[in-house]
Amino acid sequence: MTRETERFPAREFQRDLLDWFARERRDLPWRKGRDPYKVWVSEVMLQQTRVETVIPYFEQFIDRFPTLEALADADEDEVLKAWEGLGYYSRVRNLHAAVKEVKTRYGGKVPDDPDEFSRLKGVGPYTVGAVLSLAYGVPEPAVDGNVMRVLSRLFLVTDDIAKPSTRKRFEQIVREIMAYENPGAFNEALIELGALVCTPRRPSCLLCPVQVYCQAFAEGVAEELPVKTKKTAVKQVPLAVAVLADDEGRVLIRKRDNTGLLANLWEFPSCETDGADGKEKLEQMVGEQYGLQVELTEPIVSFEHAFSHLVWQLTVFPGRLISSESTKEPFRLVSEDELEAYAFPVSHQRVWREYKEWAGGVRRPD
Repeated sequence: MTRETERFPAREFQRDLLDWFARERRDLPWRKGRDPYKVWVSEVMLQQTRVETVIPYFEQFIDRFPTLEALADADEDEVLKAWEGLGYYSRVRNLHAAVKEVKTRYGGKVPDDPDEFSRLKGVGPYTVGAVLSLAYGVPEPAVDGNVMRVLSRLFLVTDDIAKPSTRKRFEQIVREIMAYENPGAFNEALIELGALVCTPRRPSCLLCPVQVYCQAFAEGVAEELPVKTKKTAVKQVPLAVAVLADDEGRVLIRKRDNTGLLANLWEFPSCETDGADGKEKLEQMVGEQYGLQVELTEPIVSFEHAFSHLVWQLTVFPGRLISSESTKEPFRLVSEDELEAYAFPVSHQRVWREYKEWAGGVRRPD
């Protein structure tokens, strides 16, 4: 028993939290049926992505890959295309690798043992707790950002939640206050409370079903918690991007490397400029590295795209691909219709939209 929970009225807390959840829980597609595979897909999608954004992606993804076997047997490009727009593509690559292992090692059944499940690629402590408690009723804690915020306020925890040791502390607290007869609902209720009531800013304390147990509310410091160290300044990366069409109207795209940021996704040719003239740098890069002759016009748009650790500052140059005979991997020439079958990161989806809008209003380069 930790010092936080030593005198905590866990049974009363469970009752009030679960009663509230039964009344207020959102009707979400992954909450129907409790298929371990579908729960797993939803939890991977929900990492770093809002519920409202995930719902249509989840429904489309499950329509496309209705079973674990269907996903395991799918081609990676098809999987990446189905994930297009959700970002953080390492999540779906890890999921794809993991379901393949489940198919071969466990006969297509998601393991219900925490140790076995945690050994799968991309499966961390939160995913273990969320999937196994929701799908199988295994009493494992599911501690995400919502839960850490709720618990930091409930128990007046001032430790930095960015530290792994703090997460471990919260996991132990959950084990001690969990409703073991219904761990899935308990975990979901804590997460739902953080999402709907105990929000990062201006928490709705007066509407909170467990306000009477909250030490931060009693002390008047709810909005000051949780404590989290500020991120260091993100790196700014200026990029020049070329949308190049040949005489037949086909567009030049290339596949990114199979490791690193946005691995195996497709994009338009680009290069870092580091303060140099983007147009000149692009023409030089495409010519020297890939032996392609191009002719660029002036840029049509500039915009930023932020990742967690860096910001791309993209400037888009339309242009003409003069010689395409030597086009080879990782490049590919595709028609506008064919382009729809390739998975692009969000930033390059916008590049294409901006180009299409520009091309609809002005004549393409000769």
